[in-house]
Amino acid sequence: MAEEKRTPKVSIIIPVYNAEKAVRRCVDSVLDQEYTDFELLLMDDGSKDGSPAILDEYAEKDERVRVVHKENSGVSATRNMALDMARGDWVQFLDADDWITKDATKLFVRTAEENDADMVIADFYRVVGENTSRKGDIWTSRVITREEYGSFMMKNPADYYYGVLWNKLFRRDILEEYGLRMDKSLHWCEDFIFNMEYVLHTERIAVLPVPVYYYVKTEGSLVQQGMNVQGIVDMKLNVINYYNDFYRRLYDEEEYRRRRPEIMKFLVAYAGDDGANPILPSTKKLGQELVPVEVRGGLLTNVFTDHYYTGKVLDRYLDAAAMQAGLELSDVKLVQYLAWSGERKTMREALDFTGLSHAAVILSLQKLVLKKLARYSLNTEELYLNAELTEQADEVLQRIRESEEDYLRLRYGITAEEEKDRFREAQETQVSALRKRLE
Repeated sequence: MAEEKRTPKVSIIIPVYNAEKAVRRCVDSVLDQEYTDFELLLMDDGSKDGSPAILDEYAEKDERVRVVHKENSGVSATRNMALDMARGDWVQFLDADDWITKDATKLFVRTAEENDADMVIADFYRVVGENTSRKGDIWTSRVITREEYGSFMMKNPADYYYGVLWNKLFRRDILEEYGLRMDKSLHWCEDFIFNMEYVLHTERIAVLPVPVYYYVKTEGSLVQQGMNVQGIVDMKLNVINYYNDFYRRLYDEEEYRRRRPEIMKFLVAYAGDDGANPILPSTKKLGQELVPVEVRGGLLTNVFTDHYYTGKVLDRYLDAAAMQAGLELSDVKLVQYLAWSGERKTMREALDFTGLSHAAVILSLQKLVLKKLARYSLNTEELYLNAELTEQADEVLQRIRESEEDYLRLRYGITAEEEKDRFREAQETQVSALRKRLE
């Protein structure tokens, strides 16, 4: 009897229609994830270009990939078919023109499981040519209720952050219990309506303030899709009615009446994501949004190059930890120092440990104090750094520990606790020897 395939943790769904120019980048970004416990459903919606052959190529090489070729029926019907096929506990969506970061699924699942969440919503990168900018709207890392989610959305209802599928992680059991699917009759904001219906069945929504998705806007307008003016008006009125009904169901009658003027802002809101303007300080060249590292061939492999790449990998993991805490990478490095240094802390040692300038350390300390993550005073005569972390810093320290575990998993394939303990014991022995040499 053939052994039944193990159920994957995540079902990742990508509808594909005539996307031969971009689909390899999209699929490669999924298969190159640090997180590997997923199935990838590549749904060919009757493509007329070379997309079908490309998808079949991936299915032959990777058993996690499942390809479906079907007659063209539109993106909503295609996603619905994929949802009917999905086997994972969680569902993640991508569009074929876009791609995700290497830690996207890992951070989605970790955030969902740590917070016992029904949905995770994350930041994303908006890509325009060679420029990219970070987009988000809920600037907290705590768990929120559906009512709080509705309040956040009310302030900026037409933002892509709320309207799209691809910056969210959904629980499949909720989708199945309530029979939630895309409305095939709609050609505008169908994702937004699906999200609103789903949110009504949630209790806990986890916010992941880390950009995990690269969004490239390529779709045409409703006019370009062949709809006449009356059809467009009817479609938009339909969506507005859905939006109004969402808040009627979310709040009691008194709260709904009180907030109705604010709810009706959707009538004049325009869907948009602010673009990526190279003049704006938030915009960076594509590739500079992450901790930079130059990867070259032909370099001598030795302890020095090992140290270089080790530091860069750890910085990338710590950067994600920093964003989740609303901090910069430099701030997290200072948190590491304060946690490591014991009672005797000096400014000189802090500078050596973090690699920061004197001014940067002071600025980071001020930020940690403002966020109630640390308390300090500077003794200028002795140059001691009278600083310590508060209990509120425990969450940041947990993120740092997760970064360490991610690094061990990547470099050594270490996953079991027993293996981690053995590695740390060996590491402590090595560090102890190094410290004695420096004394």
